[in-house]
Order: sequence, then C-alpha cells, then structure tokens
Amino acid sequence: MYDRILLPTDGSEGVDRAIDHAVDAADRYEATLHVLYVVDTDVINAYSGDEFVDGAEGAEETLAERGREALDAVASHARDAGVDVVTDLVYGVPHEEILRYVDEEDIDLTVMGSKTRSGDYRQMLGSVTERVSRRSTAPVSIVKTTVTE
Repeated sequence: MYDRILLPTDGSEGVDRAIDHAVDAADRYEATLHVLYVVDTDVINAYSGDEFVDGAEGAEETLAERGREALDAVASHARDAGVDVVTDLVYGVPHEEILRYVDEEDIDLTVMGSKTRSGDYRQMLGSVTERVSRRSTAPVSIVKTTVTE
C-alpha cells in the first residue's frame, strides 16, 4: 500500500510520537522511510547577525546542525527497527519544501506531528502541519501531541 513514507521533523518536543508512528508504518508496509528537515530560510533571513558572533555560530549554522542531529536520531531509530531510511536536509519555507519533496519523491504517505496549542497561538503563527495537510496530493497522517506552554 505504501512504498515511500515521509516524516518531516523539526527535532522539537512532540515529534517523538510521530517518529514512532512513521517507523511503525514503514516497518508494517516494508516501506522506505524518508526523513526531511527543512532549515527555515525565513528564520535565517530575520536574523540580523551580531558582529561579535563568529560566522560558524550564526543562525544558519545552528539550524543546520540541529537538523543534522534530528535526522541522525530518527535514522538511528529507524535502522534499529530494521527500516530502510533516507534522510535529507533542505533550505526553504518548511511547508513549501515538504510539499515539493512529496511530489518529487512520489511519497505515498506523510506522517507529521502536531502540537495541540491554544487557538490564539495557532492563529498568530499558523501550522506547517495544517498547511501540508490541506495542500498535499498524498495522504497525511497527523499525530497529535499536547505540549505545555
């Protein structure tokens, strides 16, 4: 039923349940698990920089390092479960890059975490998961997690 499953991750609290669901689905369907981290260029571009900070310590390097760590952690978990895994780190606007990846890699199912937060918070910032689920051409499984603010 599913040959290619995508798990976008941002490495944050609440993604753990989505990781478990994605690995389980990939194992059950003998699918390849694709794990994607998007370095948010809007965050990088909003950072004005600090002349006292070495370039290796800037926003872009920090986000990319966080992404590599998140990808490595999920890949290790998947391999331990006997699941074939592909990782990718890209730069861009998260929901746009996830949707592009779904189309380019012919993804059959996307598994995403969604943190349950107050309505005011969600209205102010929006949700990558919500945008992907509304616009994706492939099924999206949303794994809810409640986080404290």
